[in-house]
Amino acid sequence: MKDVFTICVLDDEPIVGDRLKPELEEDGYEVEVFTDSASAIRRLDEKCFDIFITDLKMEGVDGMGFLEKVKESCKNSEVIMITGYATLESVRESFVRGAYDVIAKPFRIDEIRAAVKKARSRVRKTRG
Repeated sequence: MKDVFTICVLDDEPIVGDRLKPELEEDGYEVEVFTDSASAIRRLDEKCFDIFITDLKMEGVDGMGFLEKVKESCKNSEVIMITGYATLESVRESFVRGAYDVIAKPFRIDEIRAAVKKARSRVRKTRG
């Protein structure tokens, strides 16, 4: 059983990946960052990450579309949605489509850490 958990961060704002990558790596995760959905989808075809953190609103395939692709390809992965446009409807739709959590922007790093830690526990159970 592998012990390093992998995280894919997808957000069209580079500052989000720039902020999350060092923080999550400091916590012991292996992190890859993408700023466009096409690149993230190509990588998804090669590798299932344990946890995906994706923005909701992006050019091309948006967060909902990416969430669906992850759930089709990586059954044991969890997806955390982040959005600056959190509405009751978008949050509800995220959960209906299989998101593990939804976090509103601007977020605090401890919110992301807490969500990742809980998602990691669920992924660990599916590995067993």
